[in-house]
Amino acid sequence: MDRKCYTIILVPHTRARFRKIQVSTMQIWGSLAVVLALTATASVLGWLYFTAPVDERQIARLHGENDELRSVNQSFEQSLQQLQAQLAEYEERTRKLAIVAGIEELDNGGDTGLGGTAGALGGDLAGVEQRAVDLGRSLESVERRLDERVRWISSTPTVTPTRGLFTSGFGIRRDPVDGRAAFHQGLDISAPAGKAVHASADGLVVRAGLYGELGNAVVLSHGFGLTTRYGHLSRVTAMPGQRVRRGDVIGYVGNTGRSTGYHLHYEVLEDGQPVNPLAYILDRPVGG
Repeated sequence: MDRKCYTIILVPHTRARFRKIQVSTMQIWGSLAVVLALTATASVLGWLYFTAPVDERQIARLHGENDELRSVNQSFEQSLQQLQAQLAEYEERTRKLAIVAGIEELDNGGDTGLGGTAGALGGDLAGVEQRAVDLGRSLESVERRLDERVRWISSTPTVTPTRGLFTSGFGIRRDPVDGRAAFHQGLDISAPAGKAVHASADGLVVRAGLYGELGNAVVLSHGFGLTTRYGHLSRVTAMPGQRVRRGDVIGYVGNTGRSTGYHLHYEVLEDGQPVNPLAYILDRPVGG
């Protein structure tokens, strides 16, 4: 067989030496055969890949999973929208409670309102979580303030301690014992002997028993700088250190101490200074 050879001359640059590569005809045909074989193999594999039979069951399963995911996504969006609406309602209720509690403005971390489904679900969910956290903080603040307000209301002497005839008010009057002008620092309520005397507000009994010119008396501390005194009792039922609630019986109407008849002497003090009890009483006694 005639073995022809071909010479390939490589010229790197002007001053470098020439390089010669000898290639036989057989080597050329062998290289062509390898290239053709690789090309044919790639073509066959590509044809097999693109013409392979389609698994209809697998496609149906994938469609079903896609539909299920779409349904779950829609359900999640609806639930998220409902949750947003409920949060908005609770936020409005919290604002109304804050007004009742005396809080002018709630610190809710800024504008956290969300609308529609324009944002990504992840962003909406994060927004709802932040709104829930802010709402929790607001509720805690309102709860503390409401609790304080309820304690203040419960500790305010707003009821008449006994029912009877209002005979002498707060201020300058003629003293019933010596007839001289004197300052009267409470209310006198005439009532039958033994009539029950009630605490006008929640408080702590700081004194119970004989108390100077008041005779048998009870002194209650209500907190918030408020104190009440109940004098001329025939009998005392409260004990020092006892906590009483508004309406609890603490004694009975009498005529003890510096008194000219059966009645209750009732005082209200703010930070130790006597004030007119009628400024607090909401159910005026008879004759008031």
